[in-house]
Amino acid sequence: MGILPQLILNSIIAGAIYTLVALSFNLIYSTTKFFNLAHGVMAAIGGYAVFYFSKTLGLDIHIAIVLGVILTGFVGFGVDKFIYLQLRKRKASNMVLLVASLGVMTALQAIIAILFSSRFKTLSGNIDTQKIFTILGGVITQTQLVILLSAVLIMAGFVIFLYKTQFGKTVRAISDDEEVARIIGINTNKIIGYIFFIGSAVTGFTGILIGFDVGIEPTMGLSLLLKGVIASIVGGVGNIYGGVLGAFLLGFVENFGIWKISGEWKDAIAFALLIVFLIFRPRGIMNK
Repeated sequence: MGILPQLILNSIIAGAIYTLVALSFNLIYSTTKFFNLAHGVMAAIGGYAVFYFSKTLGLDIHIAIVLGVILTGFVGFGVDKFIYLQLRKRKASNMVLLVASLGVMTALQAIIAILFSSRFKTLSGNIDTQKIFTILGGVITQTQLVILLSAVLIMAGFVIFLYKTQFGKTVRAISDDEEVARIIGINTNKIIGYIFFIGSAVTGFTGILIGFDVGIEPTMGLSLLLKGVIASIVGGVGNIYGGVLGAFLLGFVENFGIWKISGEWKDAIAFALLIVFLIFRPRGIMNK
């Protein structure tokens, strides 16, 4: 196994994971205009939901995955309806919403830890997810192939959803100017609720895939969110294609950056990339 092909494959897989988070984060941010820190914990909810449905209740793993994605979507929808929407109705600032999302993230992580403990868990016990394939000298698992394929399909789905459907046009109208969208008769709060469901479901699915690949823990969402945010900023917040470019650029910079040094530097390299873009190109690779 050559080190260079493996680094390339690792970068592509990391980019696919960051793409899923960046796409869902961008979707929510573009309509609400605030950094939802609770978005990352949806990945943990999805992973632990599958763990509960499959290993505790004994449901078929495929049914557990579907239920986990749907449950995560409803959790995101509920957080918006009962917390963020009430704050928006009171004209709360983005800073207040940011602090509220921090509280939601902390509370949800604590609930997960209470229900399932803080110990590391895996989802791969019920099905064979570690089948290995060799591509050009590099090794990739079956789960990682699914991650890559999922990123491609979900990105295509987002493009069709936003640019080829009436609902997508409504979402883009809210993204451009929520006040004007409300004036012309769009129920913005209802649409934003749907967006939270879709974005949370995608992130929950991402957490499920990561659970099959490396495992789950209650705090897994925070680091995943940070990478998704970095990818979004580097690529261009609010731009689908920019988010994908930023995600894969981050994946390659991280993995090649630790080629000759310790893997503990990966997060530092990611934030260094963010700082470089904030200084020299704050709008990212592609404008909104």
